[in-house]
Amino acid sequence: CALGKGSRGWWLALGTSMIGLFCLGMAGPSSAGIGNEAPYRVLPAIRRGNLTIFPVVAAKSYNTSQLLTLDEGIRTGEVVVTEAGSERGLVRGDHGDHPVPYRGGAEVNRLVLYNNSGRPLLLLAGEIVTGGKQDRVIGADRIVPPKGGPMDLNVFCVEPGRWVESSAKFGSMAAQMAQPSVRTPAMVEQNQSEVWDRVRASNAAMANSLSASESRGDVARTSSYAKVFASPPVQAKLEEYGGHASEEAILSELRSKGAVGVVVAVSGHVEWADVFASTELLAKYWPKLMRSYVAEAMTSGSSGGTAEMSEAQTFIGNLNGGREIAETEPGVFRRTETVGEGYRVFTLHGLSAGSDFDVHITKMTD
Repeated sequence: CALGKGSRGWWLALGTSMIGLFCLGMAGPSSAGIGNEAPYRVLPAIRRGNLTIFPVVAAKSYNTSQLLTLDEGIRTGEVVVTEAGSERGLVRGDHGDHPVPYRGGAEVNRLVLYNNSGRPLLLLAGEIVTGGKQDRVIGADRIVPPKGGPMDLNVFCVEPGRWVESSAKFGSMAAQMAQPSVRTPAMVEQNQSEVWDRVRASNAAMANSLSASESRGDVARTSSYAKVFASPPVQAKLEEYGGHASEEAILSELRSKGAVGVVVAVSGHVEWADVFASTELLAKYWPKLMRSYVAEAMTSGSSGGTAEMSEAQTFIGNLNGGREIAETEPGVFRRTETVGEGYRVFTLHGLSAGSDFDVHITKMTD
């Protein structure tokens, strides 16, 4: 571990991953800016009940075809996630297949990931992996280099009460992402107790929203966030927002307008934004993102109010703040947290030759 002062601020090198931490004090213009142009512009709203989605278009988009998603990697078997302390089995490298042991015991907030593909792997905060001793949610955006691993993965449990292995390897919950109120404590406070509190609150709110007492009881007895949202009564409740057909219709509209992201309002309050480097990258994540927004709307406990387009534009138009902290893995990515008055912005910027741009931006209200 080394500590020093570089030209941009204090830096810290940790282990072999060489992740630098920069505390930059007063933040300058957002890295999302493109020259003097406004980088993002919102379009008229798409409304579903108390959920309002404003498409976001960009002054510039990028080629993101080289990026592999977690769902794609797990589906093909090229990405493997295990508990810390588990033995991976075979890692494919330049010298053939060979077993790689990973020493140490399982931990709530640490998993081990292998990217055996030839493409950089994009991980988003809020993605859920199921299995192992507990279901987990990824706590921070990052890019994993090709043929990378074993590497520690920062995670938070979203299944309080279980510590019994259900499977040796984790699968991705391709149909659902953690809703904004669950993602926030993982990304900001990085506090496991806060994540559990939000999971319990969300599960309870979802159970209370169901009409059939028997179904409500079944959901109320389930501690797993993933299992609650995968349950038939909750899936039926999700259909009230249009279900799969609505997801497809909205995605078609986003594609036709060249949208690269969305600003999300619940019950008239603008709360969240997810913006990507391209329309295609947004499209890959859209089904699980849409369901996370619907989950937020369903568990908000409020149904009134309408957000205006001007509010959404103001929200996405201000990505600056009074304080900025950055973490860097040289040559791979830089992750920046910008703190403003009443909001935070998280920016993942690629640093490789093929991805030297802002890959994903998240903005949330505090």
